Amino acid sequence: MKIAITNATIFDGTGGKPFVGTVLIDGNRIVSVSKGKSDTRVTADNCIDGSGKFLMPGMTEGHAHLSFDSVTATEDLITPPPEEHTLLTARVAKTLLDHGFTSAYGASEAKLRLGVAVRNEVDAGRLAGPRIRAGSLEITVTGGLGDESRLHNQRNAPSMIIDGPEEMRKAVRLSCREGCDNIKLDVSGDPFYPATPADCTTMSLEEIQMAVRTAHSFGKKVNVHARSIQSIQHSLIAGVDMIYHAEYSDEKTLDMLEEAKDRVFVAPSISLFHTMLNEGEAHGMPRVVAESMGIPALIEESVKTHTALRKRGIRHVIGGDYGFTWNMQGTNARDIQHFIDYYGYTAADALVCATRNGGLAMRGQGDLGTLQQGMLADMLLVDGDPLKDAAVLTDKARLVMIMKDGVIHSIAPSLQHKN
Repeated sequence: MKIAITNATIFDGTGGKPFVGTVLIDGNRIVSVSKGKSDTRVTADNCIDGSGKFLMPGMTEGHAHLSFDSVTATEDLITPPPEEHTLLTARVAKTLLDHGFTSAYGASEAKLRLGVAVRNEVDAGRLAGPRIRAGSLEITVTGGLGDESRLHNQRNAPSMIIDGPEEMRKAVRLSCREGCDNIKLDVSGDPFYPATPADCTTMSLEEIQMAVRTAHSFGKKVNVHARSIQSIQHSLIAGVDMIYHAEYSDEKTLDMLEEAKDRVFVAPSISLFHTMLNEGEAHGMPRVVAESMGIPALIEESVKTHTALRKRGIRHVIGGDYGFTWNMQGTNARDIQHFIDYYGYTAADALVCATRNGGLAMRGQGDLGTLQQGMLADMLLVDGDPLKDAAVLTDKARLVMIMKDGVIHSIAPSLQHKN
């Protein structure tokens, strides 16, 4: 089936300036992008008049926790039975697609196969959702982020706890066997865990290296939770694919990240801290609690590090640890404005982080994330200009057409017309 979107203002995601033109889709690929107004109807099965609308690539959620929804504590991730939790995960997947996220790069999930099961159903066409790279459970070490137990109180957690390279090898192999696309490692501490603060490094270099070697041998990618300087450096030495958070840095760390900029992606995940500090009060997260956890200082470190990384050409992706009560799924496009406000991105470059960079993280083939001939047909038609007001992308009603893989997921009634 051929679909033409005519006379739209096209932001193609390559970094070039927007232009008025027409995009022609045949099957699941873009077959042409032409500049200039079209005065005659393009030959297509479905011709959509995009006059006055903004056409852009679909967005990628780069830090997806599809099984997190309205979370306030770790207990919220443990207690749901797998049947109910699978349904929740499916609902979140649809929520992301409904809000313009045609891809979801899985960070980790609360149970090992939640992302896998929903990905499989989406790929089979039985569920509505974005393209999904399914995240594993988090893999951590004794005493690290995600280890909820004490000697007197053994507790389950949404993680696998390993110690040493051989246990890491088995945990990664298990995750690959069960169908995960991305393996998640908790390499540093976190402000949610007082005994392991954000600036400490809990996982050894040898453990990370084993995870990367094993995952890559299966053709899988490795994500790391890495806030501390040493955790970032060790992750880069080991050859990980995605670094989350990365607040603390020094000149050596920045140099190492720049040296690896053509193979690694970085997701600052600023939204969680922003909402904890500024919007958490109404959701059981008083500002004084966020302050006691050191969130303002971590935001300062994030601003310093990621502003420097922007200037060095690091491939940032958006993704703000959504799924908490104060940072709800469906509000993910707020990251674009956060990139502008906190890190000094222009609106256009922030959109590139949300589209082209996300597409490259999803698929190394380079056929996703831009509107160019031969690319996969994932795109949004927006009633408004995100380059002037990024907030329009957070308004579901302004997304007048959402297309994934050449199939229209949703379209405003006023645009529905077939030749």
